[in-house]
Amino acid sequence: MTIREQTEKIERETLSPYACLSEKTKGRTEKRPLCDMRTEFQRDRDKIIHSKSFRRLKHKTQVFITPEGDHYRTRLTHTLEVSQIARTIARSLRLNEDLVEAMAMGHDLGHTPFGHAGEAALNELCSMGFRHSEQSLRTVEVLENLNLTWEVKDGILNHPGDNAASTLEGSVLKIADRIAYINHDIDDACRGGIINEKDIPSIITDVLGETHSERINTLICDVVRNSYGKKAILMSHEVEEAMIRLRNYMFDFVYVGSSAKNEEKKVFGVIKGIFEYYIENPGSLPLYIQEIAWKEGIERAVCDYIAGMSDRFAIYTYNNIFVPKSWEKL
Repeated sequence: MTIREQTEKIERETLSPYACLSEKTKGRTEKRPLCDMRTEFQRDRDKIIHSKSFRRLKHKTQVFITPEGDHYRTRLTHTLEVSQIARTIARSLRLNEDLVEAMAMGHDLGHTPFGHAGEAALNELCSMGFRHSEQSLRTVEVLENLNLTWEVKDGILNHPGDNAASTLEGSVLKIADRIAYINHDIDDACRGGIINEKDIPSIITDVLGETHSERINTLICDVVRNSYGKKAILMSHEVEEAMIRLRNYMFDFVYVGSSAKNEEKKVFGVIKGIFEYYIENPGSLPLYIQEIAWKEGIERAVCDYIAGMSDRFAIYTYNNIFVPKSWEKL
């Protein structure tokens, strides 16, 4: 037996009957020979980690735009925290940890610069609309052509909102994403002086806990307790209500109207300026983006280009286009 076959045998013998087995994948768009060492989901994880779009996450905003300080989250650190939480839940429920890790690593690859402010700007500017989950799928399918398995792409596409993933591992990713961002955004907001952890209402902290680690532990343990042996990912009513209250608290005091979010007012101007410039000057786009314009239209191409930018590259591009440069006669 190859190492991959041994791993697949371990999956058959140890994972939950509701887990998605690597050997049962619906496969890839383009068939490839199987690897002797890695399962198909392990290969997907590695493909994503080695992609250019994954590396760019380190310079993309999570919540606070281009923050000063080394300890604020970026899209990359958010992705790693989601992966850790999702893997812990998957392992505890005897689900496919490799599948959930691959989904987690790829779920935000299509996110814009400047976080959800950038996403909202592109959604308003693009006639076809813009959702980062759809762009993440487009990134792995078209822009990076990673040729991932169907299950990983399904989890990436259906991780936000009310979308329903087709696997339990995809459902784990959805709840892990929420657990991660709510709690690390509190940590960042406290670090930035936007809120004080002691100000979180007791109706929330009495259930979830008073510290970052207590809240995450409570949420993960509750998911595991209520989902174990079931064909669904569930939470208790009490804990779920507390998490919703905590999310609402973050919207009231951090996500909308806080001083740290004031810079978001400038985001639309930056994105709009870049968008309109390249729509009117397609010849200024990189050649690989021009090829997309020829095949799928200029608006689709410009949307792809902007969505792929890091915060700092978007600012550099805007300045390069619109800010006058000093001139010195030689």
